[in-house]
Amino acid sequence: MPLKDALLPDLDRELGATRRLLERLPPDQLDWRPHEKSRSLGQLARHVARIPRWGVLVLQTTQSDIAEEAEGPDSAATPQEILELFDRHAGALRGQLVQTEGDGPLLVRWTLEKEGQEVFSLPRVSALRTIAMNHLIHHRGQLTVYLRLLGVPLPPIYGPTADET
Repeated sequence: MPLKDALLPDLDRELGATRRLLERLPPDQLDWRPHEKSRSLGQLARHVARIPRWGVLVLQTTQSDIAEEAEGPDSAATPQEILELFDRHAGALRGQLVQTEGDGPLLVRWTLEKEGQEVFSLPRVSALRTIAMNHLIHHRGQLTVYLRLLGVPLPPIYGPTADET
C-alpha cells in the first residue's frame, strides 16, 4: 500500500474533527483567553486553521525556517472566516498529498530550522505527521479546553462526548 493511502484516512479523520470543532466557535468570545499568558480564542483558532498549510510546505519543500514562516497579521476576524481559512488550507494539504506520486517523495528528508539552526530533520512522511497532524491534534486539544471553559458543547472527536445524550 502506498504511504499516502495509509495517511489519507488519518488525515481526513483529523481534518474532519477539527472542522467540526471550529464550527462551534462563539463569535462573541474570540477575544477571550483563559489566562493572561494564553492566546485568545480567536488567535488559537486562527493558528489551528493555518496548521494544514505547514503540511503543504512539507510536501512542497525540503526545508523551512520557522523564523521566516511567521503567520503574519490575523485577517480572519469571524468564526466563518476562520472556518474558510481552515477549509482552504485543509483542502490544499489533502490535494497535495493525493497528487504525491509513489513513496519516494514521502521518504525525502525534510528539515525544520529556526534562524538557521536545525530543529529536526525527518523523512517527509514523519515531518507531515509531526508538523501537520500531531501539531493540529495538540492545538485542537487546547481549543476543546477553551470551548469547554466557555460552556460550548463539544462535538465528538474520537467518540461520544459528555455533551451528547
